[in-house]
Amino acid sequence: MKLWAISDLHISAEKNRRALSALSDFPDDWLILGGDVCERIGDLEWVFALCTKKFSKVFWVPGNHELWLVTQEEQQRGSPSKYAALVALARKYGVVTPEDPWLTYPVTGHLIVPIFTLYDYSFRPANISLDQVFDWAMEENCVCTDEVAIKADPFRSIDDWSRQLCEQTRMRLDKDLPSDARTILINHFPLREDLVHIPRIPRFSPWCGTTQTEDWHLRYRADIVVSGHLHVRGTKVRDHTRFEEVSLGYARQWDEEKGLKHYLRDLIPNPAVYDQTKFPERT
Repeated sequence: MKLWAISDLHISAEKNRRALSALSDFPDDWLILGGDVCERIGDLEWVFALCTKKFSKVFWVPGNHELWLVTQEEQQRGSPSKYAALVALARKYGVVTPEDPWLTYPVTGHLIVPIFTLYDYSFRPANISLDQVFDWAMEENCVCTDEVAIKADPFRSIDDWSRQLCEQTRMRLDKDLPSDARTILINHFPLREDLVHIPRIPRFSPWCGTTQTEDWHLRYRADIVVSGHLHVRGTKVRDHTRFEEVSLGYARQWDEEKGLKHYLRDLIPNPAVYDQTKFPERT
């Protein structure tokens, strides 16, 4: 029984959609979808229907692309309302979301904890104030599409929504997480600023997470943290915790000849000798 992870499938691209459709079945295995699957609800339903047939259990956390408002009705209701609709859709297919009870991975006993946080522009240089972020990013044309595609109502702003999400998540984890549980945390956005390394668009960092989650891997006893968003696949280790960036990416960013299975991350390759020290950093 394997635990696989992948994010940023972006199946609105025909190449990506075709690859997911062609993926073989893993009837005994679990799959983590780390967000940015698509923008349209109908496409996400197609993915949930397909993946729940190919895998025994599926987990999903939202990325920023799922929160984009692509219809007039969605624009009127806002991104928090769309998120609620996506959670309801996931539950229709038995997909585990950040709003659902946590499950224990039976092979190692880890508690799998999907979470949903956003960003508050705190991943920015120390000499750039909050009110300078947009001008600073615009100098290199790096302002995120979220600024027009996501509407945070009834929250005042995306960063206000993010603060609420972080507080709600902290309260739930502090209250309900067993004191002896070892965890696998799942979030679309990196939990730590020092994991954000995107040389091609360095001024995109303010849209990549929040410093509020900096110590969550320690606070909530994570052996593995899964994220995406950066489109920079790799493994990094901090404080003996393994951080797995599992993005597939846009069509130009991966090799179709290798097949999608090549890009599925096997989070625990050898459970019989599971040891965090055996997983060095890789890029």
